Amino acid sequence: MTLVPLLLALEFGEADPDLAERLKRREPQAMADLYDRYGRLAYSVILRIVRDSEMAEDLVQETFIRIWSRAQAFDSKKGALGPWLLAVARNRAIDYLRSVDGRMARSSYELVEMENPALFANLESQVIASDQASRIREALSKLNASQRNVIELAYFDGLSETEMAEKLGQPLGTIKTWVRTALKNLRDQLGVVASA
Repeated sequence: MTLVPLLLALEFGEADPDLAERLKRREPQAMADLYDRYGRLAYSVILRIVRDSEMAEDLVQETFIRIWSRAQAFDSKKGALGPWLLAVARNRAIDYLRSVDGRMARSSYELVEMENPALFANLESQVIASDQASRIREALSKLNASQRNVIELAYFDGLSETEMAEKLGQPLGTIKTWVRTALKNLRDQLGVVASA
């Protein structure tokens, strides 16, 4: 499942307010705990996007350095630490792909699906059993294939609606409809505000 890292971050984020406060106090052990909790998840998200294990490792380091340097800006009242960290990881990976180095590396070999289910072998059953993960899985399963595809392209590949239209060979209006409908369906199913 391509959204397992996000589900894991949501599932294990309950202890994050304490961890966030420790990061703000610049406790070195807090950084170690953060890495232990989210390092594999961040790596999985980044690897899914950049499809290069060495670059993914570098980008994970950059992600954690960025989190450490911006910990003071994190507000646990606005969201959980895990999803914030994964958003930073995702953005670092997308920034890399959009850079000259990223475009050159990406064009040097055929893109292959490189998810590594072994990273989650021990955790997936816990996530699937959780109510929150079940709700998200159920909401995603109610999307049609086109809607699920555009959500994944936006999240993992960081594509704009225009880029999705080009990649999928569909009119921009069709892509916009798929995105809008997918977000509305997710919002209705989850009872939360979903945004593009």
